[in-house]
This record gives sequence, structure tokens and C-alpha cells, in this order.
Amino acid sequence: MNFWSKLSVILSALLAVACSVSPPKDVKVVDNFDSTRYLGTWYEIARLDHRFERGLQQVSANYSPREDGGIKVINRGFDVKKQQWKASEGKAYFIGSPQTASLKVSFFGPFYGGYHVIELDPEYRYALVSGPSKDYLWILARTPTLDSATRERLVHIAKGYGFNTEALLWVEQRPGQ
Repeated sequence: MNFWSKLSVILSALLAVACSVSPPKDVKVVDNFDSTRYLGTWYEIARLDHRFERGLQQVSANYSPREDGGIKVINRGFDVKKQQWKASEGKAYFIGSPQTASLKVSFFGPFYGGYHVIELDPEYRYALVSGPSKDYLWILARTPTLDSATRERLVHIAKGYGFNTEALLWVEQRPGQ
């Protein structure tokens, strides 16, 4: 394969990743979303493993308003192997209406991925979040722990959408950290 062919393949792959912002097929995104109520700190209760968070525990995300109308995202987690905290800052923007919980998020330059709230407690105490495909799933809560009935309910919803809930990693959280 010559240089231009290789470059074309690489650019096509990067564009495909950069454009992966839509929710997975057959997954319903929350309507009547209030982004101001969603702001603040969320603790990661469980996730499907992926390279961005591999090896991290005590993971949290903090959302705050940006001056340009978007949302500032700060993800933080403890790298167990390196015994140190890691943090990354990103930005998020609604894909369509701000009342639909479907955003594009970037932690790396012009490349965005989808962030879709697919289940949300009416009091904004816990959420089920999908990425652009069924390979990405998070259970988030306002507190470092979540009762077993709520966890089971969220897993049941995710399983109904076709997510591999058997592969969920349950994140160690230490209250007060």
C-alpha cells in the first residue's frame, strides 16, 4: 500500500471516530432534560471497560457551564497501578435540542464522541449513560454508592437495550475521597 493510500485509510478511520456522536441504534435518549440540574459531581458506579479509564478506580466526573454555552467536563480517577490521580478536561455540546440529553464530548482536539443519558432519576440522583455505541456504558450517581435495587434496575434497562451488562466493571469508590 502506498503512502497516500495509507494516509487515506488513517484519515477515514479518524473521521469515523470523530463523527461517532449519535446514540446507538434502538436506544432512547432522555427528553425533558435540564442541563443545569445535571451539573456538578457524579460518581462512576459501574462502566464497560475501555482504554480511556482502564485501571482507574474512584472515578468521578464534574460538569460545569462554559462561557461558550457548552459544558466543561473534568474526569478524575485513581490509577491503581501507578498509585496516582489522573484528570482530564473536556468540553461537551448538545447535538440538538438542550432538552434532549444527547451531547458530543471531546477530550482531544477536534475529535468528539457521543454522550447520551438514556435513563435518569427524576431527582437527578443517578443516571445511565451510553456512548456512541453499545461498547460504552456508565452507571453514575451523585453519591459514591448506589443501593442494590437501583443498580439492578439500571442493569436491567441496559440489558434490555442490548448492552453486555455481564462485562460491567463495578468501580471502587471511597466515600470522602
